[in-house]
Amino acid sequence: MSGLDPILDGVAAVCLVIGGLMSLAAGVGLLRFPDLHSRMHAATKPQVLGLLMFVLAAALTWRSWELVAIALLTWGVQILTAPVSAHMVGRAGYRSRHVRRDVLVVDELARAVDRIAHEDTARPELDEDRPSS
Repeated sequence: MSGLDPILDGVAAVCLVIGGLMSLAAGVGLLRFPDLHSRMHAATKPQVLGLLMFVLAAALTWRSWELVAIALLTWGVQILTAPVSAHMVGRAGYRSRHVRRDVLVVDELARAVDRIAHEDTARPELDEDRPSS
């Protein structure tokens, strides 16, 4: 046991507390924020930083480079998937009209959604595939 072990354990404990607080902030934001966009922000931003703090705490506790590489790979996958999932949730919320349009400054998606909806109604072959009611 080296003289550095208690210091590394203390830093790991601080990282665990910070990670727990960030995860708690994400959960509270999901419950308390009023609209879809702010909830998406609450779900992705603090959650990714909270996971980083947990990974750092694990790395400091394990003191093994092989396990640190696996933990960082886990965090990297989270970094890649969190924005994609938030984007998909945002688009689904927009299309299902769960977005507060009064707080949107620029609505860049409206033109694309209207164009796609117009193309679907302009193609009669899509109506032939649907069963008649």
